[in-house]
Amino acid sequence: MDDEPRERLEPLPPSAKLVYYVLDAEGRFDQTGLADETRLSTRTVRFAIEKLVDADLVEEGLCPTDARRSVYRTADPAESTAGSESGSETGTARSAVVAED
Repeated sequence: MDDEPRERLEPLPPSAKLVYYVLDAEGRFDQTGLADETRLSTRTVRFAIEKLVDADLVEEGLCPTDARRSVYRTADPAESTAGSESGSETGTARSAVVAED
């Protein structure tokens, strides 16, 4: 893991760090999959994802098989750095993340 994501993870709660490490190691997950993998409650996973998205560490995308579900993955450090340098607001935008079933 690069030093920059580690620095942005430092002030976050332990649940957010766990969710990040699972996404970084395992790839894409939906909220239910993250809850199963981390053994955290879905509410705790939702809170952790919210913190990670706000910190530009995780990207949220739509599930191609069910538009009601979101899929999460770690953000590309180059993309998040480029977006923050240009001053664009990327925190609320949804990227096109494709789930691999």
